[in-house]
Amino acid sequence: MKLSHLKQIITYLKNFQKISAIYRVSDSIVKVVFDKNDAIYFNMTRSNSSMFRCESYSRSKVYNAPFDVVLSKRFNRCNVLGVELVNDDKIVRFKTSVASAYKEEITFLQFEFTGKYTNIIILDAQNVVLEALRHVDLFSSFREVRVGQKLLDVPQAPFVAKEYPLDDVEKFLYEVYTKEQSGKLEMLKKQKVALLNKKLKKLQKLYKNLDDEEKLEVEVGRLVHHGNLVLANLHKIKPYTKVLELEDYDGSVVKIELDKDFSSASAISNHLFSRSKKAKQKVAHLHIQKESLASKIKHTELFINTILDAQDVAKIELLFPKRLKSKKVKTDDSIEVFWIEGYKVQLGKNEKGNITLLEKARAKDIWLHLRDQPSTHVLITTDKQNLPMNIIQAAARLCVDFTSTSKDRYLVDYTPRREVTIQSGANVLYNKYKTIEVDTR
Repeated sequence: MKLSHLKQIITYLKNFQKISAIYRVSDSIVKVVFDKNDAIYFNMTRSNSSMFRCESYSRSKVYNAPFDVVLSKRFNRCNVLGVELVNDDKIVRFKTSVASAYKEEITFLQFEFTGKYTNIIILDAQNVVLEALRHVDLFSSFREVRVGQKLLDVPQAPFVAKEYPLDDVEKFLYEVYTKEQSGKLEMLKKQKVALLNKKLKKLQKLYKNLDDEEKLEVEVGRLVHHGNLVLANLHKIKPYTKVLELEDYDGSVVKIELDKDFSSASAISNHLFSRSKKAKQKVAHLHIQKESLASKIKHTELFINTILDAQDVAKIELLFPKRLKSKKVKTDDSIEVFWIEGYKVQLGKNEKGNITLLEKARAKDIWLHLRDQPSTHVLITTDKQNLPMNIIQAAARLCVDFTSTSKDRYLVDYTPRREVTIQSGANVLYNKYKTIEVDTR
């Protein structure tokens, strides 16, 4: 951010007296709710830091790192005693206190918009680091940022910054979000759609290359017939013959070409019957393969459409949660998993996935389904009595997005899993449900 803009934003921030809530909504974005409901987001991405305001920003997960613990402890429901730019540089410092029955504790919250060294640092009254978003050692910078160490000041910039007057600071903060989102959103959409299109083409190719059922059945009949002919002519067939010419039951000559040598006629017949058995098994399982691939193709197409319809970066980040590298978790290919503000949300990609969700769900998990029409089943894993409404709304939207591409008003029913009775397969009956409306128009 420009220094001139920060100076004007500081004046705007001085109107606030309390920090009601503070937490990370993504790896490098912190939401600060001033007074009762004035939320400002501090984007501390290296070399692209900013402050912005927006109507809402979905929380990708609940962060519990030491930094987040100290952030919550020191600044949730705290008083803002002052806000300033440190050394007239791009460093915004809040002086705060949490009034308790025993003592008033002074803590500084420092947002540093300083290029590649962008950081959030929490300091005590003596300027000692309590925690930081990014720890910096002496090998990386002359200015160490480490818990328990006193923080040095950043040297003052040797130039005078240009002035860029703002007519309306609040409007400017909303515009920052709009500009950042539009560019980043389009880039993310292209990237993720390209990734899914690649997957879609592979699935379509596999579907196209599936064996033809009628041809397979003809092949089964042909192999059985040839096997029987060999059995009927055992005395005429010489060992290690590659091509057989046998008289059929109607007197015609049947030519059988073998792909390898066999030591006896009985070995040839066994080989032909074995091939017919495998072909018959292929026929039996072909419809399962077709249904599985067709459901995966449909799910991927719905996924692409959901990305194209996304109105903000947070929605796309929700659709592509970061995978845990430390644990090798076996995943079910028929279930899609998302994380919304720390809540695990799963949806069935097909009937198999829907059945699996129903079977593995716990009694208190929340189950969602479109009212009076076939849809994907969605499950929110929880043991809470009162689930936040924004989590249910986000899960309901996923239920709609991965069921239909039509722009309309949809009713989504939701209820604890214990209220859902399985009839057959993924067909269910449920009672004591509530309904939420999702408008995709």
